[in-house]
Amino acid sequence: MAELLRSLQDSQLVARFQRRCGLYPAPDAGPRGYGAGPPEGAVRTPEVRHFLAANCKDGGGPANGLRTAWTPQTYVQKYIVKNYFYYYLFRFSAALGQEVFYITFLPFTQWNIDPYLSRRLVVIWVLVMYVGQVAKDILKWPRPSTPPVVKLEKRVIAEFGMPSTHAMAATAISFTFLISTMDRYQYPFLLGLTMAIVFSTLVCLSRLYTGMHTVLDVLGGVLITAFLIVLTYPAWTLIDCLDSASPLFPVCVIVVPFFLCYNYPMSDYYSPTRADTTTIVAAGAGVTIGFWINHFFQLVSTPATSLPVAQNIPPLTTSLIVLGLTKFTVGIVLILLVRQLVQNLSLQVLYSWFKVVTRNKEARRRLEIEVPYKFVTYTSVGICATTFVPMLHRFLGLL
Repeated sequence: MAELLRSLQDSQLVARFQRRCGLYPAPDAGPRGYGAGPPEGAVRTPEVRHFLAANCKDGGGPANGLRTAWTPQTYVQKYIVKNYFYYYLFRFSAALGQEVFYITFLPFTQWNIDPYLSRRLVVIWVLVMYVGQVAKDILKWPRPSTPPVVKLEKRVIAEFGMPSTHAMAATAISFTFLISTMDRYQYPFLLGLTMAIVFSTLVCLSRLYTGMHTVLDVLGGVLITAFLIVLTYPAWTLIDCLDSASPLFPVCVIVVPFFLCYNYPMSDYYSPTRADTTTIVAAGAGVTIGFWINHFFQLVSTPATSLPVAQNIPPLTTSLIVLGLTKFTVGIVLILLVRQLVQNLSLQVLYSWFKVVTRNKEARRRLEIEVPYKFVTYTSVGICATTFVPMLHRFLGLL
């Protein structure tokens, strides 16, 4: 078993998959103007030292002699693509596990498909992502090494690898969607199962193609998610009743998630993991509070707990598509406005409170600033998406 696990964690396995898909490192890889190591006299921060130790020989130049940028944030490796079908397929699939997918699919589901389905997806997504993000910073398993792997993403390169949260999120969303719609809508189960498997598989394979995870990272993410779904499934009916909880419920929804984010496992160097985790947890808290507000103030009518199985999916007409896109556009514009306004206000308050120079962008990374401003901002976004956007839709007659 130990030998099998070591083989699944081998970077050579990832490299062979990349080569089979037509992705190769360039012989003189590296961005123009960058040398093999940091500029002379540059200070190596803990983050840079960690990155160099994981990817370079003796903390100096790249282990394979390729020219690379000297910090994780600007690390780029030149590569050769011999099969553009796989390149675009897996780059698109990787985006299905990133923020651009979450901020489009989840709100679209909320405004155009089924709000209660959206809430269930968000709750499971938040749970799975928090467990995965924390596990990364506790286990501290490195990502695949370069060489032999070509890394196509640079933003999260300073994060640890195990488990793959892309694989976890894709598995959680696709199969939660499948399980939650089986008793609400009439459609071929085999078709839904096939779509869930294809969606999650493409995202999982994209993590190998982009060189960001080993096979063991991906399998670990899938198995952890499957365990969490099985473990929490008996409580999914309770999740549907959260909006009828006591008046103290919003306080718990704010205090507990904020405590979890503020006491996130500390690392020896900065990575975007804590910020991303706070964003996800805060958005989930906001969505939950928004549904509570809708129920407590009777802003929406309460549908039946489970819809008849005979309910068919409405036909996709031109008017329905136009209505859906209009509702989505109006909602996204309002969300972006709220996000920008609350973020600016919260940062100004925190900068003033901690006496930080406004132009000091590095101050955003401080625990006492990053967590509160992220939490306040995305909690507001979640409330806006579930409460104020539907109200605006009704006001504009977009029903």
